[in-house]
Formats: sequence, structure tokens, C-alpha cells
Amino acid sequence: MPPVVSYGRWALTLKTKKNLKCQHLMLRLLSHFAADNNNSPGQHLPTGPPPIQVSFTASAGRGVFATRRIGAGDLIHTAKPLVSHPSLSLLHKVCYFCLRNLPIAHSSDALTVPFCSDQCREHSKAFLDIEKRADWSPYNDHCRTQGLKYPLLVKRLACMVISGTTSSDTLDVLQPAYLSPEMLSEMGEEFRLLRHALVNGGIKDEMMAFLTKEWYTGVLARIRINAFRIELVGGSYEDLLLLASASVEAEAAVGNAVYMLPSFYNHDCGEELRICYIDVSMNHDARQKLLFEGFGFCCNCLRCMSGD
Repeated sequence: MPPVVSYGRWALTLKTKKNLKCQHLMLRLLSHFAADNNNSPGQHLPTGPPPIQVSFTASAGRGVFATRRIGAGDLIHTAKPLVSHPSLSLLHKVCYFCLRNLPIAHSSDALTVPFCSDQCREHSKAFLDIEKRADWSPYNDHCRTQGLKYPLLVKRLACMVISGTTSSDTLDVLQPAYLSPEMLSEMGEEFRLLRHALVNGGIKDEMMAFLTKEWYTGVLARIRINAFRIELVGGSYEDLLLLASASVEAEAAVGNAVYMLPSFYNHDCGEELRICYIDVSMNHDARQKLLFEGFGFCCNCLRCMSGD
């Protein structure tokens, strides 16, 4: 995994039109999650203000904070992915949309992708119509040989934008990773393969006006530190142990996805609501190395500061 040199969920300033647009987008998107939670089928959640809010931290930019006491086991929010994509090794074993595990493996025909339900098939129809126009073999082969997973999310997002199901600035509100010159150089080949596949698929230039190298690298920079790997809960204690010890390599997950609200959770614990980005059973040095190389920061939580 190439090192990410700099990281920080930066404090959003409000001095430019672009930042004002990002703030308005964030507030608009976050305003929906409480209503979605309160109306989820089969879920009984209290009405009124949401139990969490996004605010600025003293040193880590934006974070998620509780607005009331939260008990153990309380469901505080749910989230739908902005974009997701299955791992290449499991393309025909999980749902192409929601990544749910399928009872049986489906055909390996490149033009046929499996879904777990008619609802997922319908949600995918628009961007899938775009995807089916192109031959993704060179792009997927490049990702497979290089061990890349995030370019698959960029491909999916580009097809969503072309199909009109989302806008090209959907991820602009998220924190981007620092990209070294070496990383930017490597992304040039990915961008070329992506655009080549779409052009050869008959996608008109006006439909791809957004698809510049700047857009590609900007989206990938945001996906790199905001994407979640998706794992399926095992059916036995042994399965859970295997999942707990899984690495962050592409093959360890059924796919990856980017969410809006969960992307604002910072690492560790405390009064601020946080999540752990890695396997906490690793020793101190292994945790520090993985967090720095994978997310670009050194953890200063109480546990790490104690040397545990």
C-alpha cells in the first residue's frame, strides 16, 4: 500500500464559495439521516432531534458527537452508501449493488452481474446500462494485478454521474488524502484506462465533460481515506475470529463503499463518538504503522500513548 503522507479531517473554512457549497451540501445530506432512521421498517426509534451531530473538534477537523445519553446497543443511525463496488474476486458471489452474500455463485459471464433482489437490480439499472456499454477487462485487469480497490469505486461513480443518478461533486464535502507525485503519476494510467473504456463504449464527450484527470484524482483522494471495507458477519465464532484478524488488503473484504455521515467519525474513543479504523488486537507498533501508512496519521489515544 503506498504511504499516505498527510492526513487530517480539516476544519472547513467559510471564506470561499466552494466551501460554502460544501457546507450546505453536508448540512442537506445530514438532515436526512434522522428521518431515514425514524422511518426504517421494523425499527422503533424515538422521534425528535437525532442523537448525534457533526461538529468541529479541537485538532481533527469534523467529528461526530452525542446530543444525548446513548445506551449500549442503541441504534444511533443507519446510512446508505454514496457509492459501492464488490471486490473483483467476488463479483459473482455477492450482490452487485448492496454486496450481500449470495447463496450460490452465479455465472462468470462478464455481461451478467448478480443481484440479491429486484430492488437492488432496479437501483442499479441506470449506472449498469452505462457500465454494460464498455469493456472493463483492461481496467479490471490493471486493478487486479496492481492490487487496487479504490479505482473500482471511481469507475462506479463515473458511470453513476453519466447516467444522471448522482452529481460529479457528490464527494466534494469529504476530506481528501494527500497524494504524492508518485501516486499522481500512477493514477495517470488508471485514468487513461477508465476514459478509454467509456470512449470505446460509445459514451459521448458531452456526457463525460466532468471526467478530467483533476476530477479523477480528486475523487480518488477522497475515497482513499473515507472508504469502508465491507465485511459479512460470519456464522460461527471461528468465522468472527478470522474476520477480526483480517488485514486491510483488498482480498479481505467483499467490497468497499463510501458513506457520508460515517466518514465524519474520527479514530478511537472518548466523549466524541469515534470508531476504530483497524484491528485493535494488534500490538502498538503494528497499529501505528498501519494507521500511518493507511490513513496518514499517528494515533495519540490513551492506549497508544501508554505504549500498550
